[in-house]
Amino acid sequence: MRFPRAREAYSLLLLGFVAAPILAGLDKFFYLMVDWDKYVAPFFETLVGGQASTLMLVAGVVEVAAGIGMWIRPRIFSYVVAGWLGAIILNLLLIPGFFDVALRDLGLLLGALALGRLSGVVDGDG
Repeated sequence: MRFPRAREAYSLLLLGFVAAPILAGLDKFFYLMVDWDKYVAPFFETLVGGQASTLMLVAGVVEVAAGIGMWIRPRIFSYVVAGWLGAIILNLLLIPGFFDVALRDLGLLLGALALGRLSGVVDGDG
């Protein structure tokens, strides 16, 4: 590889973007880290009949699948994860008091996009 530092950056981002979605997704079933239901905007909770926990279970499945997909095909799933983070940001912007979390997730979204771009360099066609 011509760019060893790019490979290192890629590996660090990949590790984080495999582990974080899987861990957060699994926790949607166990609620050990946080009460995930508080992160559902009232608008979306209404759409699912007031069942924020059901929506979080679906989110958990999506996040575990995204983490596994990132491990197998990071070049594709980095953009899937970025889109998912964009949806999470929109949801968080509808909840007063969670703008700091939305800003943090914007940083994650940018990291996912950077991982997607680095995938081309690491794979040798970028």
